[in-house]
Amino acid sequence: MSTASSSTQGVPYRPKTGEIPTSPGVYRFRDAERRVLYVGKAKNLRSRLSNYFAPLRTLHERTRRMVTTAASVEWTVVGSEVEALQLEITWINDFKPPFNVRFKDDKSYPYLAVTLGDEAPRAVVTRNRKIPGARYFGPYPKMWAINDTLEILLKLFPIRTCKDSDYRRAIASGKPCFAGQIGRCFGPCSGRVSIEEHRENVDRFVGFMQNQDRRIIGELTDRMLSAAAAQDYESAARFRDQLKAANAFFERSAMVLGEGVDIDVFGIDHDELAAAVQQFIVRGGRVRGVRSWTVDKELDVPLGELVDFVVQNAYGDEGTPPREVIVPELPDDTEALESWLGALAERKVRLRVAQRGDKAALLETATQNAKQTLMLYKTRRSADFTTRSRALEDIQEALGMADAPLRIECYDVSHLSGTNIVASMVVFEDALPRKDEYRRFTIPQSSDDTDSIHQVLTRRLAYLGARRADDERDAASDANSPANDDDAAEASGRRKKFAYRPNLLVVDGGQPQVAAAARALAESGVDGIYLCGIAKRLEEIWTPDADFPVILPRNSDALFLFQRVRDEAHRFAITHQRQRRGRDIGSVLSEIPGLGPARVKELLRHFGSVKRLRAATEDEIAEVKGIGPALATTVHGRLRTDAAPSPR
Repeated sequence: MSTASSSTQGVPYRPKTGEIPTSPGVYRFRDAERRVLYVGKAKNLRSRLSNYFAPLRTLHERTRRMVTTAASVEWTVVGSEVEALQLEITWINDFKPPFNVRFKDDKSYPYLAVTLGDEAPRAVVTRNRKIPGARYFGPYPKMWAINDTLEILLKLFPIRTCKDSDYRRAIASGKPCFAGQIGRCFGPCSGRVSIEEHRENVDRFVGFMQNQDRRIIGELTDRMLSAAAAQDYESAARFRDQLKAANAFFERSAMVLGEGVDIDVFGIDHDELAAAVQQFIVRGGRVRGVRSWTVDKELDVPLGELVDFVVQNAYGDEGTPPREVIVPELPDDTEALESWLGALAERKVRLRVAQRGDKAALLETATQNAKQTLMLYKTRRSADFTTRSRALEDIQEALGMADAPLRIECYDVSHLSGTNIVASMVVFEDALPRKDEYRRFTIPQSSDDTDSIHQVLTRRLAYLGARRADDERDAASDANSPANDDDAAEASGRRKKFAYRPNLLVVDGGQPQVAAAARALAESGVDGIYLCGIAKRLEEIWTPDADFPVILPRNSDALFLFQRVRDEAHRFAITHQRQRRGRDIGSVLSEIPGLGPARVKELLRHFGSVKRLRAATEDEIAEVKGIGPALATTVHGRLRTDAAPSPR
């Protein structure tokens, strides 16, 4: 092991390039108190560590903060990438570095365990993954789901489920346990089977859980019919009940892939601050379990590196991977990761990205679930009253505001390659969205985004300036006038647009956008309103005339609130842009001779979106009801002429 602490350019502990080996290894950044801040692995330590000691201004803000917080870096050379991966996992689990991605389950999942290490194995529902000699199946998303499954399986394979203490008491007394008395358990304590016969039944139970072979339905059907033909109606009734149980078991889990397919599918959704994972566990072609993770990201890592952390987290704690693992993107160290997984499974494990077919469809489903998980995670975090209050207080302190920003207005601009420019205004009061206060703007002409921001803020602030002038005029004439215009508006149940004054204006963008908004604010003559912008790439908060951004802690509630406000403004702007785009395409189509409103509506209904309609061939357009080949050629040519890129 080597430790660097020499004083060179950049940071005082930067090692000399020649001191760093070019071998595979694992490195650790430590602070002044020797606490481990970050653990990483590298195929070439010199190449990887050199990236951290580039000029500070070129580093990602979060990486720069980690490097400047650290006081030393040390590394350990290993023999291969696989050894580096194993050591990295061990150190992350041991030191729990604050800058590493560490996923946490949103709950502790139950498993179905068969205690094969016992003299008379039993089936038990447990969250304990460390029972000696046990074979595990799952995890299951809900406790009731696994209990219902076990209830069905015990009708097929009535193995022991009683506690060890009850089993020992029954063996000692010679009196069966309750489950044995009612015929639900054919354990040895019932006297119906021997230890060896019970073990054979347990093996059949485990084999069925592993393979889940549907041939058991045919076998039970044959047995039931044979018993009925032999007039052994008691046995026939028992086989009938087992047949019902088998059918119920297979009906509970729909087939998503071919029989015999065992894979794990990982869907991932992430942004600059957080990530969510959905793992679909497919056994025998059916989804047998679902797990999910969420995490606050301290460093903004790319998707490939995130996949690396996800796989380590999924199988690092005694997990057993299947032969194939589906991920959205392959990490750089795919071969090392496959070797590590193969060692865990004691067989070859393949890591791959599904491009098409049923596996790709299942990956898309898992990814959509991850998107929902991330959205729910952030929404719940923002909805808590204590969290909201803390976020507003932190924003007040970070921006030096006199009061907490109880009303925040955020603005975003969207366009189609400089045309059809629109903007959105979303409002958050007490850190919660006020959708009835949202506004949309159409911008006839603009040179760029900064000009658009200036136009929108000028129009919005003009209302506040007019309202102030009205208030001053009304105050001067109050003695001579029974009621002013606003009183009349309120009395009639109407409220003027933009009636409420914001505490904080937020624009989507960095220094240029903030400067344009500040110019509009100064020109309006309205004072007492604070202004900032949020830069999307690094999630930095920019204020007017500032040389450096405000950096909020990566997992702070204030940054989550800023991000949610910005994302809501972007969503609202894009929605408006798509609506305008749909109206525009309708106008283009209506100008084509032979296309009336009914045929335009049928075209849009048939393809479902403007994007699909623009991408359609002449033959595909001709298939639409009421559209012939000649008209399809005209439509296709006109759409190609008027094609436009997707909105920003």
